[in-house]
Amino acid sequence: MHGPYRHDLIALVVATRTLEKFLRALADRAMEYTPDCDGCGVTLERRGQPLTVASTGDSATRLDEKQYGQDAGPCLEALRTGREVSVPDMIAERRWGAYGAFAVAHGTLSSLSVPIAAWAGTAGALNLYSSRSDGFATADLPFLRSLAAEATGAVALAQAMADSQTALPRMRERLASRTLVGQAAGIVMAERGTTHREALEVLMETAQERGVGLSDVSAELVARYGGTPGDEGTAGEGGAPSAP
Repeated sequence: MHGPYRHDLIALVVATRTLEKFLRALADRAMEYTPDCDGCGVTLERRGQPLTVASTGDSATRLDEKQYGQDAGPCLEALRTGREVSVPDMIAERRWGAYGAFAVAHGTLSSLSVPIAAWAGTAGALNLYSSRSDGFATADLPFLRSLAAEATGAVALAQAMADSQTALPRMRERLASRTLVGQAAGIVMAERGTTHREALEVLMETAQERGVGLSDVSAELVARYGGTPGDEGTAGEGGAPSAP
């Protein structure tokens, strides 16, 4: 037993920095405390699509993918129902069609799938496999259940971190483009004495005529004016050329 079932998974998220690395560390930790386990995978399902996001050992990925292919199996049942699914003897297993025979043919004789509670559209399961029949009879089940339960909040945090890392470059690109268009509009306003709205219309009409993007036209104008796109500044030594 492992005393009070507390796992510093939030610290693990921060230390690993990505969702995939965190889940791999989670699988490693589960396998470390389950001596007869020879494979562990973490399945997440978003919008009805299951995926083994992380695995350790030889058996997990192969067996998980077999279940995804037939859309049935212990790990899918665990994540979709929120209930623990134990398979003590794959040879006698008949619940999921040919899956039991497939597992036996690939050297797996028992398994245990512990659900990771759904959060923000993402459900999951911690899937452990053993080459022995009844391979989880002596496993520390309270430890594994606690690990999966606490993983719920950590998965949510890791997913939010992953989403923010994906969104940040797009946000920066949009902000840079907006700054560039603003600079180009300022040049048009100075040269033609137009309002800001009229300057934007000039830029948009030019972009349409040339079949290019608004940011492309803006970058060209700012560069011709003597500045560097994205910099705050005034005209270069040559003065202001004509706007588009």
